Amino acid sequence: MTRSIRAAAAVAGLAAVTILASCGDAGAGDAETLTVYSAQHESLVRAMLEGFTEETGIELEFRDANDSELANQIVQEGDASPADVFLTENSPAIDVVDRAGLLAPLDESTLAQVDEQFRPSSGNWVGFAARSTTLIYNPDEIAEDELPASMLDLADPAWEGRVAIAAGGADFQAIVSAVLALEGEEATRTWLTGLARNAEVYASNTAIMKAVDEGEVPVGITYHYYWFRDRAQNGLIGDDADLHYFRNQDPGAFVSVSGAGVLASSDQPEEAQRLVEYLTSRAAQERLADSSALEYAVGTGVASAEALPPLAELEAPDVDPGSLDARLVTELMQEVGLL
Repeated sequence: MTRSIRAAAAVAGLAAVTILASCGDAGAGDAETLTVYSAQHESLVRAMLEGFTEETGIELEFRDANDSELANQIVQEGDASPADVFLTENSPAIDVVDRAGLLAPLDESTLAQVDEQFRPSSGNWVGFAARSTTLIYNPDEIAEDELPASMLDLADPAWEGRVAIAAGGADFQAIVSAVLALEGEEATRTWLTGLARNAEVYASNTAIMKAVDEGEVPVGITYHYYWFRDRAQNGLIGDDADLHYFRNQDPGAFVSVSGAGVLASSDQPEEAQRLVEYLTSRAAQERLADSSALEYAVGTGVASAEALPPLAELEAPDVDPGSLDARLVTELMQEVGLL
């Protein structure tokens, strides 16, 4: 790894509601405060927004929870939501809020800061980070040339008991939403039915990596950054595991984006727009690239961490990130018994 990976500025023991450090100049007492509902990793968001309050005089109050919890909360709150900005870990959750008509269109200048494939056609939110779907595998249990040609092949009976998934997590459900967008409802139902038979279900991506590393299962579906973070920490969990990229526009090459949007009900719309603009700016994107998060930067012209294979080489399928249907995914997974 030739690019330095500096630790994100996380504060240990962050509560569900936290305040980013305010600026120290004399006008700070009169600064506005934005309420940010955030489902992305706390350390990454705080690192990317480092300096925002000092530069703008706008203080930030965070409410941290998972994607679906916050999306459902915003929909229930409707126009009475105290949220000014919504940040997600995966895009299906922000689509739920967008489809409810609760997001304001973003400034064109903000949208222009992010490559087109990482923002929806609606223009009502924008990506600010990305992660690639991968297959983690144990070379002692299975050779790379024995791996499936497509992620969809993992539904075949030959894989019974040999694949790990974290069915309850937002990451896996985002991957399913991409299969749905690319293959349609019936094909997705068939794939999920096969996985319900074949898969060993784990609580998290980290648990999947540990299980593959220890030979409990030969392969698991996960995002790239869990493995890369582990390698940056000397392989404490997955030192015997490797990553396989499906490429070839396969659903298993899906790249998920973290979304940022401004609530239409915000009583500080200009300040909220300014926050999303800052998050997608070159400065914030470079902080992402230089952080220990090892997720992909999506800002136009900003290179990600050198440890990562370039996004352009992953041959990801073309998916409008605003087309992912979280509600139907939940219904299908419940139908086949994965939720």
